[in-house]
Amino acid sequence: MKDYPLLSSLDHPEHIKDLTFEELKQLAEEIRLYIIQTVSKNGGHLASNLGVVELTIAMHRVFRSPRDKFIWDVGHQCYTHKLLTGRAHEFKSLRQKDGLSGFPKREESFHDHFNTGHASTSISAGLGILAGERLQGMDGKVLAVIGDGALTGGQALEALNFGGHFKKDMVVVLNDNKMSIGPNVGALSSYLSRLASTGGYLRIRNIIDRIILFIPFFGKSLLKFVYRLKRGVKGTVYKENLFTDMGYKYIGPIDGHNISKLCEVFENVRAMDVPVVIHVITRKGKGYVHAEGDPSSYHGVKPFVVETGKVDPSLKVDSESLSMTQAFSQALLTLGEKDPAITAITAAMSSGTGMNSFREKFPHRFFDVGIAEQHAVTFAAGLAAVGMKPVLAIYSTFMQRSVDQVIHDVALPGLPVIICMDRSGLVGDDGETHQGIFDIPLYKSVPGLYFLAPVSKNEMDLMLEWAVNQNKPILMRYPKDLCFSDEYIPEEAITPGRGVMLRKQENASILFLSLGGLLQEVMGAADILEAKGLTVDIHYLRFIRPLDYSYLSTLIAGYDMAIFVEEGIQSGGLGEELSAMLKDNNTETLFHYYGVPSEYLSQASRKELIAESKLDRKSLADKVEAIRQELSFNKVLDMVRNDKWKTHNI
Repeated sequence: MKDYPLLSSLDHPEHIKDLTFEELKQLAEEIRLYIIQTVSKNGGHLASNLGVVELTIAMHRVFRSPRDKFIWDVGHQCYTHKLLTGRAHEFKSLRQKDGLSGFPKREESFHDHFNTGHASTSISAGLGILAGERLQGMDGKVLAVIGDGALTGGQALEALNFGGHFKKDMVVVLNDNKMSIGPNVGALSSYLSRLASTGGYLRIRNIIDRIILFIPFFGKSLLKFVYRLKRGVKGTVYKENLFTDMGYKYIGPIDGHNISKLCEVFENVRAMDVPVVIHVITRKGKGYVHAEGDPSSYHGVKPFVVETGKVDPSLKVDSESLSMTQAFSQALLTLGEKDPAITAITAAMSSGTGMNSFREKFPHRFFDVGIAEQHAVTFAAGLAAVGMKPVLAIYSTFMQRSVDQVIHDVALPGLPVIICMDRSGLVGDDGETHQGIFDIPLYKSVPGLYFLAPVSKNEMDLMLEWAVNQNKPILMRYPKDLCFSDEYIPEEAITPGRGVMLRKQENASILFLSLGGLLQEVMGAADILEAKGLTVDIHYLRFIRPLDYSYLSTLIAGYDMAIFVEEGIQSGGLGEELSAMLKDNNTETLFHYYGVPSEYLSQASRKELIAESKLDRKSLADKVEAIRQELSFNKVLDMVRNDKWKTHNI
């Protein structure tokens, strides 16, 4: 920390109040440099954090954390907040196992008041915190910092509506940088742009305020008239203002990189007892030329070289390898070229879900609905209702938000919407809020819904082509990076409810069943066991729903032991369903199932998460060995109890 003298001297945010504005500017530069250096080594959210450095400093300068509470929407812009609240010396552990989370976390600091990771929640949470504090006689301020992209989410608008009705002194800081992960879309974004580009009203208002201050004796008696005059001038310049119409005092737009101006505004707001929206204009990626020029690419980054902005060459994967996201992208583009009915939809994640190629080639058949996953699903249902073939791509963790829409708007009417869930299973670095481990329990029981899990390029091609021709609601889940080798998967046509054998040998006594990203670990576990003299077969399920119970029961009945491994939460997962199926069919095969433990997994690498969940190849092989040893012991014990040991060579 010797390269950051001001930052290293701050043990508490209150110390910021002792710095001059020139020192605050220096502090901002130190913070930017420290964030860039740390993220270049650990990866993380870069552009969003660089854009709010001055804003965060000003908030801590004027308000008093933790008495005053800052709620960070999404939370991927909280790095400066962490640095200013006593965590600067730990910051090098950002996003590492047992280190600092990349998001606000109550368990980490009493300056973090609400755990976040998904968008559009801050205003709702802030209003709840404010209501609770007022009921307890507490008078601290609550500030919700929300980006213009997150404001497109339905929950944010619901909360804004309630906040105006609630009439308490909620402070909404609208961080307007024209970006969420990609460029913002929609009428609300255009509306904010109009507000931001019209500074005339603010200048007129400030002039009027200064003139009134010089009127002797009659100032107080003119207050009501002045208020009406301000509203009249505002109505002349701004024909409409969403926030004032909803009951908020609107302040802005303000330069989000001018610390002194921000502090002046915050000082005024601190004395207000009405709901306020402060409209702040920031530049995403500010201070790092590569991020400023391409903020989308520098939203979430892997480790990179600071000087060039390029991914660290020592961490590059083989150029011939293909991620599942890329496999999906290629398959969708190929199908789109053949079938004009295919449309593509995403929720502010065109690049992350691999839809950029489709967007560029077929712009009129591509729809980015913004951060609005619920709307995305029902919008896709509307397309399907008139004969289109919509393919919707959303991360697994964000599909948690759309359970009702999938059931009510897609599955119940049987509309042919194809939902592709990227980042399924264990997701490293971003922690609890981004794990894709809940989609199997959430969706496997929905009637009429087909649920598949491709694991390789050929399987992605096969399943997506099959899906667009089924005229049925279909879900597909797959990890981001891992792409299983096609050489291990036989080229077999898709039969609903059935999978394929990846390894089939004579006289095998053990069967592994799996799907998704853990097939690599299952294959490795089988190799370990075979090196010890055991013969192991492997079955790739393909389907989560439907399952051909008769086929699977017959298959499993041919083995002494069957082990099912899934990359999803074990409680309520597919393993439980298979276990119940075998019990109902009186199958005598010994059956065990393993999945992600029923707990929230903190940030770590994917490899570390797999090992922590005991789903790595060695742990799986050890589980099988332990089961066999227990069986042998119990068999001997049973024989001794029944006095049969004398007639057996044991």
